[in-house]
Amino acid sequence: MNTDIIAGKWKQLTGSAKQQLAKLTDDDWQYIDGTKEKLVGRIQERYGVARDQAQRQANQWWREQQLDEIDRTATERKP
Repeated sequence: MNTDIIAGKWKQLTGSAKQQLAKLTDDDWQYIDGTKEKLVGRIQERYGVARDQAQRQANQWWREQQLDEIDRTATERKP
C-alpha cells in the first residue's frame, strides 16, 4: 500500500467519511489515520456490528474513495 499517498489524502477523505460514517468521532479518524484495519475495528466498535459487516462497510467506503486504486498501483510498481 502506498501509505504516503493515502496519508496525504486522508484529511480530505475524512470529510466525506464523516457524512457516511457519522458515529465515528474526530478522535477515531485520527486514530485510523489511513489504515483500513483500524477503520474496520472502529466501525465494528461504534456501530456494534459483526467484524464481517464492518469489513464490508470499510471496503465499500475504501472503494468509493478510490483507495483500492492507490493500493493496486503501489503494488504494481514494486519490483
